[in-house]
Amino acid sequence: MEFKSLGMKFIKSNQIKFLLFIAICYMCMACQEDVIYPEFEKWQPYNESERIELSQQNENQQLQYKLIQSPVLDKNELIEVIRLQLGGFTKEMYLELAPLIYENSISTLQQHISDQKLSYTLLTQWYLYRIAILETDETLGLNAIISINPNAVEQARLLDKQTTESKHPIYGMPILLKDNINTLAMKTTAGALSLAGNQPKEDATIVKNLKSHEAIILGKVNLSEWANFLCDGCPNGYSAVGGQTLNPYGISKFDTGGSSSGSAVSVAANYAVAAVGTETSGSILSPSSQQSLVGLKPTLGNLSQNGIVPISSTLDTPGPITRNVSDNAILYAAMRNTKPTSEDKVQEITNPSQLKLGVIQNFMQDSLYRNAIELLKAEGFQLEVMEPKSMDFNGFLALLNGDMKRDLAAYLKIHTEGSVKSVEDVVQFNSKDSLLNIPYGQARLDGILAQELNDIELDSIRQNLISSGKTYFKQFFETHQVDAVLSINNYNAGQAAVAKYPAITVSMGYSNAGEPKGLTFIAKPNQEQKLFQLASFFEKLSALRVPAKYYDVKKNN
Repeated sequence: MEFKSLGMKFIKSNQIKFLLFIAICYMCMACQEDVIYPEFEKWQPYNESERIELSQQNENQQLQYKLIQSPVLDKNELIEVIRLQLGGFTKEMYLELAPLIYENSISTLQQHISDQKLSYTLLTQWYLYRIAILETDETLGLNAIISINPNAVEQARLLDKQTTESKHPIYGMPILLKDNINTLAMKTTAGALSLAGNQPKEDATIVKNLKSHEAIILGKVNLSEWANFLCDGCPNGYSAVGGQTLNPYGISKFDTGGSSSGSAVSVAANYAVAAVGTETSGSILSPSSQQSLVGLKPTLGNLSQNGIVPISSTLDTPGPITRNVSDNAILYAAMRNTKPTSEDKVQEITNPSQLKLGVIQNFMQDSLYRNAIELLKAEGFQLEVMEPKSMDFNGFLALLNGDMKRDLAAYLKIHTEGSVKSVEDVVQFNSKDSLLNIPYGQARLDGILAQELNDIELDSIRQNLISSGKTYFKQFFETHQVDAVLSINNYNAGQAAVAKYPAITVSMGYSNAGEPKGLTFIAKPNQEQKLFQLASFFEKLSALRVPAKYYDVKKNN
């Protein structure tokens, strides 16, 4: 394969010429007076009235939009932060490097860098360039990005200069964060205009952990505002700060899922190696499934909640979103501040017949689920088909209401300096300009203020729900001795949330219309490694995932 750039031609196998190419890039970037910064066309908000009108024809209410573009986010400011980090990076370089980066796994990227076919600097610049050209495209723009780290490329250059032998696999990998996770270099808004100026004093604990292993925080991504606890029945992926996040597999055709919409969309569009989302009940599993990705909702408590805008300390957890299972395991280890060992790495399942999987009878109506079951059955897995007794979710909304009223106030007191210090303050702020701040209303926040439960009543609800969740899974794990339960998308996210059980979703194919759908594995607490094994086995067995076709490098350039 031949590559051309900066007027020189080099062959992939010729490392000497490639090193010379890298050196020229760095010389160009080092001499500021000689740097030729790329120019991007000035972003102009487009007329979205026709797209909004068409969206009203969707049967799914969550695809009926009132707004698509953010009323406040100036994409020209985003592009300027990117432009100033690109130096001599050109469109030709973007296209030449694409085979080394696009859709590639962490291990493959690290191997390319080790073989001196790529550098951390060029990897970071490639993603930034891609964000710039796609997020300003009227047809392909996904409204996935809220802010960009102005120091990302500088950090990558420093990592290129280090000669450390022992490196975590996440070293130098550009990672995007959901914009409810605190960062020093960028504001943390939760998508809300009441937090538009929120500049945390320190990174969230999981961000500190990622940085301790030299991951590069590339930027912050859009989300369903307040992690989907603002309006009732509104579109997933909308925030006043970021606008309407769109699904790359079908813009305005398929739901993004929520609330970690931007995290999933950005990974599916190849804006970064991976992203971090958060989940209370389905907020990682849903968007990961909807974007044909791997999303892990860990056992509650295995990843720190510190420095994350909360809904519920009872149920909240961050988690990794990636394009494959091995990357997910790597990112999860880094978020926990551990280095993958031989025990942590995803081990292959050598004898499937020793494992029993719980199959939910009602889901067998789904053809993709049936096909997945047949694939696993053919490999020798034991299958226990059953129809579990339904779980009583009485008090679930009351628990979220009570937790958010308390937990958000605690977050705002510790991590923000603005005048907004409570749910009541947020409601009052939003009411001053409802058209701008809350075009879909704020029914969930109003519900928090209307609820009158004391701590004793709330704790009773909490304990009843946790008990109900564990009772639900006893049918599988104790009565039938299964190793994992097979579900679809986020269909059992609520049960897993209150029981505090981990779950992972992986692509199980696409509907006739092309909408992605995920096979979700649920296991007992602290069995993330078993989940990685099962998901990896199915991923390799089925090989069902395909990239979003309109975002192929060749098609959008």
